[in-house]
Amino acid sequence: MDIYNNAIIEDYNKYILNTYKRFPLTFVKGEGCYLYTDFGKKMLDFGSGIAVSILGHSHPEIVKTIKEQAENLIHTSNLYYSLPQINLAKKLIEKSIFSKVFFCNSGAEANEAALKLARKYGKIKGGDDKYKVISLKNSFHGRTIATITLTGQTKYQKGFEPLLEGVIYVEPNDINELEKTFDKNVCAIFIEVIQGEGGIKELTYDFVRKIRQLCNDYDALMIVDEIQTGMGRTGKLFGYENFYNIEPDVITLAKGLAAGLPIGAMLLKESFASILGPGDHSSTFGGNLLSTSVASTVLDIIEKENILENVIVVGKYFKNRLLELKEKYPSIVNIRGMGLMLGMELNFSNRDFINKLFDEGIITIPSGDYVVRFLPPLIITKKEVDIVIDSLNKVLGEIK
Repeated sequence: MDIYNNAIIEDYNKYILNTYKRFPLTFVKGEGCYLYTDFGKKMLDFGSGIAVSILGHSHPEIVKTIKEQAENLIHTSNLYYSLPQINLAKKLIEKSIFSKVFFCNSGAEANEAALKLARKYGKIKGGDDKYKVISLKNSFHGRTIATITLTGQTKYQKGFEPLLEGVIYVEPNDINELEKTFDKNVCAIFIEVIQGEGGIKELTYDFVRKIRQLCNDYDALMIVDEIQTGMGRTGKLFGYENFYNIEPDVITLAKGLAAGLPIGAMLLKESFASILGPGDHSSTFGGNLLSTSVASTVLDIIEKENILENVIVVGKYFKNRLLELKEKYPSIVNIRGMGLMLGMELNFSNRDFINKLFDEGIITIPSGDYVVRFLPPLIITKKEVDIVIDSLNKVLGEIK
């Protein structure tokens, strides 16, 4: 059965700005871990809309929450108080080490908020010179001018110069370079504990511990971008929790927080809660009643359905099965990641490979040019993993 709708592709080319290199698929329905194209093809979703649909598609409790809240009220603005917003904030604070939340619409916006917090904190603590921000090479933090500056990949920055002043990049896991770069004029460091767009590359415990120490020594904020690693993706609610006894000052969330609805959040410790005040930052749609209602339901489901335990068990099983494939096929360079955030690095371009998996009814997504990224819904079972492994085995065997 054909799965590509050329008429839709032609209309996109005619009416929509070409800012995405889209795969030629159109989905019209989803149920659990499966998506259905406009041609009726059933496909197993191991991309989750880039780590967003963490509870799969059309989860009955999510659908119920959307209907109930939409029937009552969707938007009033942050000029007024909101019950769904405070309910979500309470749940996030009670489940974390943080004391305050700022809500917005996306991961990039959450990182913008964290960057503004850091810059103002630096001014208060060290004057005009304490404005430098350290980021990691190969990182990704968003698409705004500020967040592409934080992003340590020049391919995202090309053509948009001059970038934000004062951002310095260091090599991930290079403690010597980190120590040489840090000084009294650094106000913050941004990290991902696993670099998602950068090829599913993990930071080491010693490197993250050194970051915490240097932030303490130089009175700088340790900011962890949890946009892809948060909401249970690694087997912990937040990815930094895999690093024993290391606590960031700020984290940013988005993607899976509302399991498909737009939302972003910055969580921060009490020590920094007074830095931003009325008028310093805002968001018209941020924390709207619909998105926050759904996000509260998402947190309830994660707890009620033992989602984190499932991520640990099925994630370990999936990684072991991928490692078995690596032993079998020399074209697999490496298997990386934890929980249900896994990457398979190939010694050839990933795009044609991903297209071949589409033909097998499997959805995966690229990370860079050589890594196939697996970000399935957190509700998957070993049965779905076995289906994907069989398809990988078939496609890799044809290439060998």
